[in-house]
Formats: sequence, structure tokens, C-alpha cells
Amino acid sequence: MKNLKLYSETTLNLELLQQSHEESILFSALDIERNRLFFASSTNLIYTTHLSSFQNGRRISGQSRRLSAEASPLELEEGDFIAALDYLMEKEALLVGTQNGVLLLYSVDDNVTEVVGRVEGGVVRIAPSPDGDLLAIVSGFGQVLVMTPDWDLLYEFSLDEDPLDVSDPACMAGYSISWRGDGKYFATLSEDNNSSSLPRQKRVKVWERDSGALLATSDPKAFMGAVLEWMPSGAKIAAVYDRKAENQCPEVAFYERNGLFRNSFGINESVDATIQTLKWNCNSDLLASLVRCDKHQSIKIWVFSNNHWYLKHEIRYPLQDGVRFMWDPIKPLQLIAWTLGAQVTIYDFIWNTAVMGNSTALVIDDSKMLVTPLALSLMPPPLHLFSLKFSSAIRDVALYSNNSKNCVAAYLSDGSLSVVELPEPETWEELEGKEFVVEACKFDTVLGSFVHLAWLDSHILVGVSHYGFSHSNYISSSSPGDNGLLGFYLQEIEFVCSESHVPSLVTGSGWDAKVSHKKCLEEMVIGIVSNPVRKRSAFIQFYGGKILEYTSKLGLSAAGEGAKHNEMAFSSSCPWMGVALVSDSGALKPLLCGLDDIGRMLVGGKVLCNNCGSFTFYSNLADQVTTHLILTTKQDFLFIVDIDDILQGETEHKYENFVHTTKRRKDEENINFINVWERGAKIIGVLHGDDAAVIIQTTRGNLECIYPRKLVLASIINALVQKRFRDALILVRRHRIDFNVIVDHCGWQTFLLSASDFVKQVNNLSFITEFVCAIKNENIMDTLYKHHISLPCQKRAEHVQTTEGLDSNNKISSILLAIRKALEENVPESSARELCILTTLARSDPPALEEALERVKYIREMELLSTDDSKRASYPSAEEALKHLLWLSDSEAVFEAALGLYDLNLAAIVALNSQRDPKEFLPYLQELERMPGLIMRYNIDLRLRRVDKALKHIVSAGDAYYADCMSLLNKNPQLFPLALQLISDPAKRVQILEAWGDYLSDEKCFEEAATTYLCCSSLEKALKAYRDCGNWSGVLTVAGLLKLGKDKVMQLAQELCEELQALGRPGDAAKIALEYCQDVKNGISLLISAREWEEALRVAFMHMQEDLISEVKSASLECASTLISEYEEGLEKVGKYLTRFLAVRQRRLLLAAKLQSEERSINDLDDDTVSETSSNISGMSAYTTGTRKSFATSVGSGVSSKARDSRRQRNRGKIRAGSPGEEIALVEHLKSMSLTDGAKRELRSLLASLVMLGNEAIARKLQCVAENFQVSQMAAVKLADDAFSTDIINEHKYNLESYIQKTRTECQTLDALPWRSTVFISP
Repeated sequence: MKNLKLYSETTLNLELLQQSHEESILFSALDIERNRLFFASSTNLIYTTHLSSFQNGRRISGQSRRLSAEASPLELEEGDFIAALDYLMEKEALLVGTQNGVLLLYSVDDNVTEVVGRVEGGVVRIAPSPDGDLLAIVSGFGQVLVMTPDWDLLYEFSLDEDPLDVSDPACMAGYSISWRGDGKYFATLSEDNNSSSLPRQKRVKVWERDSGALLATSDPKAFMGAVLEWMPSGAKIAAVYDRKAENQCPEVAFYERNGLFRNSFGINESVDATIQTLKWNCNSDLLASLVRCDKHQSIKIWVFSNNHWYLKHEIRYPLQDGVRFMWDPIKPLQLIAWTLGAQVTIYDFIWNTAVMGNSTALVIDDSKMLVTPLALSLMPPPLHLFSLKFSSAIRDVALYSNNSKNCVAAYLSDGSLSVVELPEPETWEELEGKEFVVEACKFDTVLGSFVHLAWLDSHILVGVSHYGFSHSNYISSSSPGDNGLLGFYLQEIEFVCSESHVPSLVTGSGWDAKVSHKKCLEEMVIGIVSNPVRKRSAFIQFYGGKILEYTSKLGLSAAGEGAKHNEMAFSSSCPWMGVALVSDSGALKPLLCGLDDIGRMLVGGKVLCNNCGSFTFYSNLADQVTTHLILTTKQDFLFIVDIDDILQGETEHKYENFVHTTKRRKDEENINFINVWERGAKIIGVLHGDDAAVIIQTTRGNLECIYPRKLVLASIINALVQKRFRDALILVRRHRIDFNVIVDHCGWQTFLLSASDFVKQVNNLSFITEFVCAIKNENIMDTLYKHHISLPCQKRAEHVQTTEGLDSNNKISSILLAIRKALEENVPESSARELCILTTLARSDPPALEEALERVKYIREMELLSTDDSKRASYPSAEEALKHLLWLSDSEAVFEAALGLYDLNLAAIVALNSQRDPKEFLPYLQELERMPGLIMRYNIDLRLRRVDKALKHIVSAGDAYYADCMSLLNKNPQLFPLALQLISDPAKRVQILEAWGDYLSDEKCFEEAATTYLCCSSLEKALKAYRDCGNWSGVLTVAGLLKLGKDKVMQLAQELCEELQALGRPGDAAKIALEYCQDVKNGISLLISAREWEEALRVAFMHMQEDLISEVKSASLECASTLISEYEEGLEKVGKYLTRFLAVRQRRLLLAAKLQSEERSINDLDDDTVSETSSNISGMSAYTTGTRKSFATSVGSGVSSKARDSRRQRNRGKIRAGSPGEEIALVEHLKSMSLTDGAKRELRSLLASLVMLGNEAIARKLQCVAENFQVSQMAAVKLADDAFSTDIINEHKYNLESYIQKTRTECQTLDALPWRSTVFISP
């Protein structure tokens, strides 16, 4: 599918010193290292020039076309002349062979000539080996001499048994020699002396380099001239058959190293044509030939693909020019040609594809254009749908495609221009296998030789052509005069067809053309593309990447050039150029993309990718706006790039500079690129719109079609946005996309509004059933396809949800309900519709099996009643509907749903159709059938665990089943509230309440149990429940309700006092002792134990007992002393723990930095080498917060797991030095050292009591120590939190003293430390 495009043509004229003596150029040689080009003339002059001169010659004003060169004469014997020339890289000199057999080594730099030898019979060929170690020379006597670079002869042999007449030039020119690319073998072409036919036949012989042994000989054939060329890769040896005797044109034949013939092809020229030269390029993929015809010479370039040789390009020269050529040794697509008159031209080619907007590919093959619509079939060339036949070989094409208008312009090697209008694509299948002849357009002026062509409109073409060169002169030789034009010109051409176009036929004749505008160019044009935004406009790229916009004035007057587009200019010349119509914030604009010869892709003046191999654009075809850029990289990755990402500058982040790094995990889905399975594959084109395919061609020539997930999803979303539900569903099924895309692309709430349209458009119940079965309660656009595509209308979902009042978690049921309603409203009644409705019920969440069985029951009743046959025909049979339901659902669930309808017959039918053994279900159904109706329903509800309904049925059954009702309540305590609503009998309600209270007591809910007991007047149980929960006031209150005696109340109070004291509630025990037991001493002791200092002092003074007052005073002083010691010790621990935390943190950060540097070095290696190592290193530091479980741990027993959990619970709060959790444990311990609310209340009460007892100094000291401790603890916690949130080590910043000072400043008010007394606060 690739064509060879000539994108740059630079022609310079070499100034000859002896033009008056008819000097001409005969031989050439190339110095690769220094880019020097040497020419030998007929007057024995050596011209030296540099290839850089052609770079400077890109400015083609036409006024200065001279090629500067240094000329040096060779001193030869009189009458002797140069017969062979080559450059020896090892000697850095030219090796010259003369007609008389003299071998000269000419040093260009020193201008020194050295005679290195003499060959009898004269020198015919000089052929250095590719590695430069050997040199082969063919003499006029047919001798082959192989020597070293030091001119030591290794061996020689004769190509012919009979000596030839040296005076005969034809005999001397009849020998040829060619080396294989690796230099191990060389081949020769010589006459077969055993042949008696005329002309004499020749043989191809293969020789071994080291010994000169003959390895293989071909069969004698009528070879043409001395044309022999061994492919550099070594696969083929090319020669030429002379087929004049058979009245056929010459053929290029190929031989293998063993001398066997492989294949051949004809050159499609006249019988008298001769092939003078064959040359392979350095990549061995292009074969160029020099063909001499009656009126011209032509350079033909061939390529081999899919077992077919294509003529991809032809350049014609006048016959008298005597053109010669050579391939650049290192640039496979650069060809250097020169004429006898010293005109030197460098041709730069590229491979490109000719694919129209409707995905029609055009392949050039000589004078034929093979037409293949990729949307219809992937036919690799030479296969094609139909072909277009032109008058001569095609050199360049321009394509135009807009809606149903498809035009092709072709520039031919004979200088003519042809235009074809193709039929509408819908009728192309009728053209299969046909060939249409295309006539040349009629012109009244000279067009010149075109290099670039592009359409501005369906009848306007713009192109770049040149005049005044040898190949230009050939083209204009039979045309009217060119008015002395010289150089390159930009021409605008208008076409008019005199024939009416038939939509189903090819229009290839009757085209008239005229040049409406012509402008001389001063710089080389690299490419032209039409502007999709502005009509009759095009972007022109000049050498260096400069971009100008050309706009036509509809042919009425000369068009303006347009201003330079700096934002579109490329930083270098881009032979591959394309333009896309994009939408930027709603405004349409062109996006110019270019690809240079080193793989840099430039977009909008910036480098997008540094390793691009090919690119193209994808459009959804709705508005012709490009949505994606598709490119391949030199690493054989196919990337799908959103245009929005390019416009917003997010490609570097999202696509990682289009380089596949080893940091990606192997299980991570490659969402941005596709690994192309064959090296060197290139993008041919795309199928736009819903087809969403990328066509690539491998190096072998076969075509492959890829459907990238990203493009497929984009086409589906585009169809859904346009409400084309059927097209979207077909795409989902074809590409195996999750059906939930249809409902999730804009939120499933939005889809509810379109459910009716969806059903109408799809109009296929099988498709709808498949869709229904795939709905799941998950938004796949946020999970599965999160990174593949951006959603266009997410905001509408929230609005719909608000207005409809739907449950956002009930996606499945809501969608299926909407589909079910749409089916009932828009689809006529039929068996298939009913089955689809059953599917929506069975797939609901939870499944609506009872409703589905109701529909089955309805169908069954119609069958039993023998209703109208027409109505029955629109429903499936009950058996079919039931089997469909059973296929979609669990048979046990359907059986239970049938029981839930209390229809035993239906349940029996379900059981039979679910292949269950009658012994399993029949006795149970028979037993139910014998029960009363309510009891039957009660038992069914119990089986189905519908206890609410079971309770209602058993209560309705009457008093005879009251025991069963109580048993049900005891087994299902959640039914007690419902039972109280259903039962109104007071006696039964008392029993239910007492049973409920017993249940609550068993569940340790004593407060609720006591309240329940009180409701049913069960005071003894209420007192016990209050006592069990420690509610002493409730116990004593209920004792009053029981009217217990004073002694029993006193005894009960003493028991409660002892119980509360044992439970650690001395404050409550003190109240009972003081209020009920009248025990003041014990009460004060309990208040002291409860640390209620003010209350103890109040009671002591109330009774005015000195011993009690002294006891309170002593206890308060002792407590103050203890607290002072504890706070001082706590202050010391805060500093100790914080110092340890900072040390552990510093070691962790240093170790983490070391591991990170090691991982960076590991990432430079291959994934397979370090995957296990990196996974084991991660998280294994003693100072990290993560944990790592080994494989053995993950499969350990549940007992060991429980044991580990219990150990962790016991060890929680312990700080183990060096453990993984030490750092966090230290922070948590610092936080746990803060004062509790109880400690704060105790401090405030103790401070007040000490002041009342006259111990002001102790109170002041206590407050000072406690304040220092709390401020230090708060500062340490703040410092630890700040340090833990960052990975920066800063000893000066994380200092405890500075944090204490800052915290103390913040705690100046009492609100921060509310327990403090103002009088004791230090100034």
C-alpha cells in the first residue's frame, strides 16, 4: 500500500573547464566519510565537490545553479584515457584505471598521482570488496586480478577460455563483477565460449574471495550487456535477459548464490529498449535501473512485495544527456544522478500512502493505479478491486475526497497530467476486476516537471514544478515553448470536464486544464497539504520547516501568499506532513503535524514524539472533526492520542513521551498503546466513524486490521451521544465491549429517559435480552474504562436523579424496570416479548421472581381456561416461560418464590421442570395441602424466613396456636414490637412483655429489661435488672415501690454500698453511706478514695469532727505530693520518648533514601531480572510502617492467625526498639500521656481544697508542675506530628524547647488549660 514519493529534488550544474572540447562526465565515486563526490571527465580531469553544496542549493531562485568543484588533471600517456574509477577509503585516495591498463592512485588532498601497477589488456572494471580488504580488477583480456590494498596479488583467473580482441570495445565492456554485501563472495558475468548461437550466451559465475575458487555457475542465457548487481543483503543476484529474439522487452532476472534461477520480471517497455545499469540501494529493498529507449533514457525504481515487482517511480531524461546514477551508500532513499553535460541532481524519496478520506487506498504500479477500498475488504497488493490505466508511469498523485466527490490527479513520467473522478463508493462492488483507461488532460501551456501536487477544491489543483533542467527539458520538448522559465514555480491549475459524470462510472477523459496562476519560488518546497478550515487554501512547507498559507482567489486573479504561520512552523524539514481539522473550545482550527527523517513528530511547532515511525488521523465522520492522532514508534508501539490532550499539553504526562519504560508492572493494562507484533510495520490508514479500525502493513506486505479499544469506545460513545442506540449496540456486540457502556456513558439515570428510544431503535428482542443479562450494579466508566475515554455528559445524571427521586444504588432494577415498561409500550405482544420481560424480572436486583411467576401463572390460567387463541398466540406456553425463567435463575429460588405465592400447584410445576426428584418435594407439598390455609401460609413463611408474615398468619389463626406464636417470638425477638401491635388481649400482652424482658436480661440489656419489666408490673425482676446494671437509684426506687421495711432497705443499701465500692465507684457508694446508712466516717473515706476533695471537706465541716477534717487534710497533702512526683517523672519521659522518636525517624529517612537510589539503578535493568528482588526489598525496612507477609504466612492455619492477633493485642502499646512499628508507637505513647478529663477535674478540686486547708505553697507547686508537664506533652505531640508529615531532616526546626515556648504562648488563657487557678498562674 506504500508509494515512493519524491519530496525533494536539487539540481546543480558542474562547471567544466574544457567545455569547448566537448568535455563530458564519464565516471563518479563517493567518499562517505567526508561527503565528497568525485567525477572523472572525458578529458582526464578529476572534479571534487562536496555534498553540502546541495544543502546550500535548497535556495532555488534559479539565478545561481552552479556546483563549485576543484578540478585536477591526470597526466596520462598520449591517447590514453580513464576507463574505471573508484574511491579507496583505506587509502583516502582515488584508484583510476586507464584504457592502456595503467593503475593510478590519486590523492586528492595532496594532488599526488602514483602509478601502482599495469594490467595487460587495459582496465575494464574496478571493484573493491565492501569491507575494503580486497580489490578486484577485470582486464580487457577477461582476467580477474584479486589483490590486497598493498597491491599484493593474491590470485588471478580468466573469465574466458579464448582470448578476446582488445581492440574491440564491445568485448572489453562485456565483463562485469559484483561483490556480495559481506564481501565473502563475488559474482562475474562473462560469455559462454561453448555457445554457438549468436549473440553469444553468457553465464553468471560465483567465486569465493579467499581462494578464488569457482563455487557455482548459472545456465547459459542471453544476458544483456554487462549488467550484474548482487543485492547487499546477499539474497539475490540481479542480471538482465535480452529477449529481442522472442520479440519481447528485456527482463530483470534474479539468481541465487548457488547459480540457480529464482524469478524475473519484464520492464514493460518496447522490444528495442535496453537496460544499461542495475543498482540496489543500501537497504536492499529498492532496485533502480537505467533504461535506454528510442527517444529517452529513464531511471526506473522497483520494489518487491507480495511476490510482485512494482515500478514505483520513473524519471525520464533526453537521450543525448547520457544520464548515469548511483544510490547514496548510507541513505537508502537518496539517489544521485548526473548527465554527460555535468548536471548533477539529488533525489530524496519517502515512503507514503495514498489513502482518501473514505479509506480508499491507491497503489502505484508503473502506469497502473490499483484501487482498493479498505472499508470493503483488506486486499493487499497486487490484489485490488479495480485499476486505472494511464498513458505512462505514475510519478505523483493528489487525492480529493469530500462527501461523495472523489477525485484523483496523477502526474506521469511523460510530463502529462491526468484527472479521474471516481464513482460513489456504494457502486464500487460492480467495478470489481475492471480496468479503466485514463486520458491525459489538455493543456495550452508547458507545465514543467511536478514535484508536489495538492487539491484546493474539486476542480482546482496547486502544484510545484520546475523548468530549465535536463529532465524538465525532456518533458517540455514536445510542448509549446516555456518562455525561458528557469527554476521552481508554484502553479494553480483549474480543471473543467466536458463530459457529464455518471455516478456509477469512472470519468477519466474529457478534462481540460489551464494554469490560472504561476509564481516563482525562491526556496525548496517540501510538501503541500490543503487547509480544511478555509476553502481553496493550502499550507506549503519550505525547506527548514517554514510554513506559508496559500489561498486561491477562485482563478479570477493571482492568489496572495498569505502570512507566515509562526505557531505552525516546524523546527526542521518534515517530508511527512498532515493537517487535521480539530475543535479547540468549540472553535474549528487546523492542526498541522509533521514527521522529519529522524523520527521527530512536530505538532503545532512543538516536538510531540522523538521516535515516531508513522502517523495518521481518526475522525468520527459526524462533523469531519479529528478526535484522535494515531502513531507508531520505532519500538513498534501503536499509540492512540486524544487531540484534546495535545491541545491542552498533557501528552508528556499521560503518554510518558511515547516510550515504554520498564517501571510499568506487567499486570498493568496497557491502556495507551498497543504492542505491534511485527517489527517495522507502518500505518496505512484508518477506517473512520463507527468502523474505528487502524490498518497497518507489515514489512512482508500483508495487511492487518487493528481495533484499538480506545477508538472503539470513542465510536460507541459518539453513536450514543447522537442517540444511535442500535449502531452502538451492534458495535458493543461486535467488539465484545461491556454492555454497561450504553447506560453508564452519561449516567444510568440519563439512560432512563431514553429507554423507550433504545427499545424502538434496537427492535431486536434477542439483542435486548442480551443487553438485559449484562447489566450490573457498577459504573464501568469509573472502573473498567476509566482511562480509555472521557465522558461527555456526566452532569446530567445528577439532575435526572434529583428530579426523578431514584435510588442511586438501585441501578439494575431501575434500568430493567424502564426497559420492561418500554417493551410493554412499544413492542407488540409476542412470545419473544414475554420472554424478554421475564428476563428483566429475573435479572432485577433482587430478582422479582414472584412477579415473574405471576405472569407465568397468568399464562397457565389462560391455557386452562382455553381463552381466545389469538391472544394465546401472543404468549409463549407456560412450560416454555417457566423453563426460560429457570434457565435465568436458581431453581431453588424459583421454587421458594412459587411457595411464596401460596400456590402449591405452581410450586409443583416449578419443581418438576427443574428436574427435581418428586420424592424430595411431593410429600412436603402434600403435607402443606392438608393444613388449614393460615397454618399452611405460616409454615411456608417459616420456610422462606418471612417471620413478619408468619407472625401475622399465626396470630390470625386464633388462640389455639398461641403457644406456637410465643415460640416464634422467643426464636425471633425482633418480632416483639409487631406482636404487641397485633395482640390486644391484656393477659397475653403481659406474657409477651415479660418474655421480652427475659430476652433483654439474657442479652445483658438490663436497663431496657428493667423498663420492660416495669411495663408488665414485674417489680422483683425489675429490681434485679437494675441491680445487675449497677443502677443503685433505680434499685432503691423499686424497693420503695415494693414497700420494703426499713431494715430491709438498710440491708439493701449496705449491700449496694459494698458492691459499688468493689466496682470502683466510691463516689456513688459514699452517697449511699451518707444518705441511707448514716455512716459519716465511711462516707468521707469513700469520698477521699473517689478524689472528691471539696465534697469530703464539706461533709467533714458539716459534722464538725476534727478527726475527719485532719483525715481529709492528710490525704490531700499526700495526694498532692504523689501527683508532683508523677508529673516530674512524666516530664522526663516526654523528653526521652521524643529524643528516641527523632533518632528513629532520622535513621528511617536515611535508609529510605539509600533504598530509593538502589531501586533507581535496578529500574534500569530488565523487568524479568529484578521483579522478584524489587518485590522483596519493598517494605522490609525496620523503620517503615508497612508489613510484609510471606507465602507461607498467607496460607497459614486459622489457629495460628488467631494466635498472632491475640499477641498483637497484648503487645499493643509496648514499644520495641528496632521494630517496624517503633516510630508510630512512640508517637502514640506521647499522645496517650495527655491529661484525662477526670485528672483535670481532680486537679482543680485538689487545688481548691489545699487552699481551703491553708496549704497555698503546695497548691502553687502542684499547679506549676502539672502545667509544665501538660505544655511539654502538647508541644512534643505537635513536634512529632509535624515531623512525621514530611521527609525533611531539620534538627534546628524540630526542637522541643521552641515548640514548648510556642505552646506556652498559645495557652496563656484559661480556656486552653481550664483546670488552672488564676491566682497561681506565673506572670
